[in-house]
Amino acid sequence: MHERIGALILAAGKGTRMKSDAPKVLKTLLGEPMLWYGQNALAGLFGRRVLTVVGHRADLVAAAFPHLTDRFVLQAEQLGTGHALAQAMPRLLEEGYEHVLVANGDAPLVTAGSLAAFMEAALSARSDVAFVSIELPEAGAYGRVVRRDGAVRIVEAKDYDASRHGPATGEINAGVYLLRLAAVAPLLSRLSNDNKSGEYYITDLVGLAQAEGLTVLAVNRGDDPAYCGINSPTELVAAEEVLRRRIVAGLLEAGVVVRAADSVRVGPRAAVAPGVELCGPLELYGATSIAAGACVSSHNVLVDAAIGENVTVHPFCHLQGARVARGAQVGPFARLRPGAVLEEDSRVGNFVEMKKSTLGKGAKAGHLTYLGDAKVGAGSNIGAGTITCNYDGVNKHATTIGEGAFIGSNSSLVAPVTVGAGALVGAGSVITSDVPDGALALGRGRQVVKPRK
Repeated sequence: MHERIGALILAAGKGTRMKSDAPKVLKTLLGEPMLWYGQNALAGLFGRRVLTVVGHRADLVAAAFPHLTDRFVLQAEQLGTGHALAQAMPRLLEEGYEHVLVANGDAPLVTAGSLAAFMEAALSARSDVAFVSIELPEAGAYGRVVRRDGAVRIVEAKDYDASRHGPATGEINAGVYLLRLAAVAPLLSRLSNDNKSGEYYITDLVGLAQAEGLTVLAVNRGDDPAYCGINSPTELVAAEEVLRRRIVAGLLEAGVVVRAADSVRVGPRAAVAPGVELCGPLELYGATSIAAGACVSSHNVLVDAAIGENVTVHPFCHLQGARVARGAQVGPFARLRPGAVLEEDSRVGNFVEMKKSTLGKGAKAGHLTYLGDAKVGAGSNIGAGTITCNYDGVNKHATTIGEGAFIGSNSSLVAPVTVGAGALVGAGSVITSDVPDGALALGRGRQVVKPRK
């Protein structure tokens, strides 16, 4: 794309119809903020040449996108889209762009390909002001496109009056523009807030440009719903379902077996290799990756998890920030928290929880176990009911279990503690001191048997 074109995302609004004080653009779809989708689409076309206008709860938006804060423009008062463009104009001119593509931050379904096609049409027509129009069965709150006497205008829904403005064309304004800065910058001071909303509208640039004899182009994208903004919870979940179906269809096309596909939710950053088997209900979010030959059964939630080749994740597991290597098995009913690592051919079974711990190659923790801040050596066996007592009330401490060790059922390992390679810890023990390699450790009271009264 032309190096002298920049992009501007309008993301300062509150979105009152979302019934939340949080910025609308931080509402999530498939685990990613709404604004992420617009940023991702534009980054593919413009790289870092994307500015974002923020305003309402800008601190929260900055916290969600810390790597982009140097590309933010603050609109301290949200006085309309025209005002937002005016706030960004000095930065756009400073960075030397000839044109700017303006898009709304609440339209997550728009693709880079569609935007590129619009820009090509606008540039080919040598337009000074170009915008996308679409046709919907119900115009709703969208600005109406009015064509009259060879001219085209956009009239906001609240201000539209057919007797005064003439009949609408059935087209509505999609909120995407390509503006030639040298032509538009002088017009910004002439924007007026004399309308029912008391705001400065970017749409008024269309009429002002035509009055100056500039070239205005409306690019009709037909009934493409991808340009529709999200203004309510109903529209949010509807858009999310469109994205969900789009992603699942792509997985099937790529050779992923997706069973009960209508109940499989995969985020846009997840990577699933061909040949993987997925079964819904299932949720894959964040930077989750699943390698070839893996099978992820139903009722699982994976967030930022890395699943290796030929891994089996049995039903009802929750994995977040965990890494599972080739041939390992997880679950059912297992929880792997951030920092959990299962090395090759290891296994955690039902009701096992791991946090910031490594289970060595071929090691097993079959059931009812908590491993926190622990390193378990290859081939070790962790008996049912074992707990690594990693927290002393102030600090976390590590537990180390050597290769080939056997930890008997219902044992508590009070960290910091090391159990040596090949050592055996008797069932029911509380281990508070290190156990040498090959030793037997018992830490329990002697059984007493008396006659029953």
